[in-house]
Amino acid sequence: MLTVAKRPCGSCPYRKDVPSGIWAREEYEKLPLYDGPTWEQTFAVFMCHQRDGNLCAGWLACHGPWELLALRVARLRNEVDPAVMSYATDVPVFASGACAHAHGVRDLKKKTPRAIKMLRGLWKKRNDPKKAR
Repeated sequence: MLTVAKRPCGSCPYRKDVPSGIWAREEYEKLPLYDGPTWEQTFAVFMCHQRDGNLCAGWLACHGPWELLALRVARLRNEVDPAVMSYATDVPVFASGACAHAHGVRDLKKKTPRAIKMLRGLWKKRNDPKKAR
């Protein structure tokens, strides 16, 4: 059963305080797919980049659980914890996937020192055998 963390991860592409260019372009390209009317959206749920088996908390905060077609379908299939449908957070996120996308891709070619530091931390976390998934 899919669930969600209490807060978006520290490197979530939807968070306003995350440096640009942390994730691959392909990941940022997924974000606007959830901006349209519910009936036009993709059926794919957006999973967390850091917590296996969790929905992306930033995705839920940005779009709202009841506006997401993928989440509504997954809920009908009993694949999602019912508590997810009332998700809320105080973490500032972008107003849309398009805004998060624009921010995320802005510095892909020339990363800031803050982005490089965060990327090193992510790489270390992902490659630490003690934290193997």
